[in-house]
Amino acid sequence: MKDIYILGIESSCDETSCSIVKNGTEEIATVISSQIDIHEQFGGVVPEIASREHVKHITFVLEACLQKANMTMEEIDAIALTQGPGLIGSLLIGLEAAKTLAYIYQKPLIPIHHIAGHIYANSFVEPLQFPLLALVVSGGHTELIKMTDHLTFERLGATLDDAVGECYDKVARVMGLAYPGGPKVDQLASQGSVTYSLPLPLQDHSYNFSFSGLKSAVINLCHHEQQLGHEIRKEDLAASFQHVAVESIIIKTKQALETEHIPRLIIAGGVAANKGLRQAAQAMCEQLGVKLSIPPFLFCTDNAAMIASAGYYAYQLGRRASYDLNSYSSLPLQ
Repeated sequence: MKDIYILGIESSCDETSCSIVKNGTEEIATVISSQIDIHEQFGGVVPEIASREHVKHITFVLEACLQKANMTMEEIDAIALTQGPGLIGSLLIGLEAAKTLAYIYQKPLIPIHHIAGHIYANSFVEPLQFPLLALVVSGGHTELIKMTDHLTFERLGATLDDAVGECYDKVARVMGLAYPGGPKVDQLASQGSVTYSLPLPLQDHSYNFSFSGLKSAVINLCHHEQQLGHEIRKEDLAASFQHVAVESIIIKTKQALETEHIPRLIIAGGVAANKGLRQAAQAMCEQLGVKLSIPPFLFCTDNAAMIASAGYYAYQLGRRASYDLNSYSSLPLQ
């Protein structure tokens, strides 16, 4: 059987990335140009600046990826790209690059949903086996998705307000931590103790999440302590916040695994790199006898390898796009 090589292009936010993946599971080469240092001074991603940086770097990233893989475009079977969701200006840079390459080299063009890409990052651990439950945790998403086959998605629940990654970043900002704040909160949490009392959100029987109340509780706690002249113990506040945030996620995930009788859990998205969540998920899965898969740290955050992996399975299913393909800042997972 002929090996299939997919070139992936990811530009949904502030990383410009190209990757070549073989047969959906073997990463051949990945190059990522990050803009974190640029956006750090603004305390978050500035969309217009992000778009300009993608324009600057997309060609160099593509060339570096091909060189790293020691391959040419003639050896590529198809081009997969992130169609959405994301920052529209950033998405369009990757879209136009992919269209241009597809036209010049006469390669199939395969649009991929950004969250599908995050889910398929687990393919670099081992091929996905079904049925499975995907816990998607990132700056823009907190969802529980059931899969019974490749690229079939049934959303069981989602956040009703803030995503968990967004909540982490806002809490980090309140604590005076530099962008990106989520990893810094995780690091501080490992050094602190759960001493601050924070509410556990949305204690119901749904599979949905809510983090806006938890975020507000942290803000109010900090304001109250400051009014009393008390110093906030950042390590303890981080540990207290993370304990509740992770517990909220684990409760809902456990409920879905048990009720839906699903034997496998995968975690996807940038917050999959969170050590507190990883440890709690591992303990839960051991208790339930559920098989757990979490991507390597490199493939938790935005990268083109995950897009290429999902692209391989879309390629096998015969999914193709024409040159009038467009990008969308909001896009349902289907």
